[in-house]
Amino acid sequence: MNPPANAGAGPAARSWVREPWPWILMSGPAAVIVAGAATIWLALASADGLVADDYYKRGLAINQVLAREENARRLGVQARIESAHGRLRVALAGAAPEALFAQLAHATRAGHDVRLRLARVGAGVYEAELPQLPAGRWRVSLEDPRREWRVVQEGL
Repeated sequence: MNPPANAGAGPAARSWVREPWPWILMSGPAAVIVAGAATIWLALASADGLVADDYYKRGLAINQVLAREENARRLGVQARIESAHGRLRVALAGAAPEALFAQLAHATRAGHDVRLRLARVGAGVYEAELPQLPAGRWRVSLEDPRREWRVVQEGL
């Protein structure tokens, strides 16, 4: 009589698929592969709005911009900016141009920046329709049509 094939071999051997340790050891590299793929997708799908293509020209032009802001201080130009009910309203003191231009710049995404022409609706009061803006910090730059002065305010 022949003994059974597994006699003396101890407990029956289980398949590796049923063991927890191979899965535990493979989960770390698998998570890294998934995270790397997600990072690559984010890098390719989103634009880098913080880096300007013409950074050198912007650096050279900064003195001209500062001179316009200093000119606004010298002329006593002050602005109070309000946004409500889909309208941008600016109360301007110290100047009275026929129109006013407002550049709304998003803090981190240049693709959302908006330039508006505000029409005079009263003595020193200018208004324009305000498009739907995404949430975030906004910088508002006001300037006259001849680009002689500029007023900059944070927040909207």
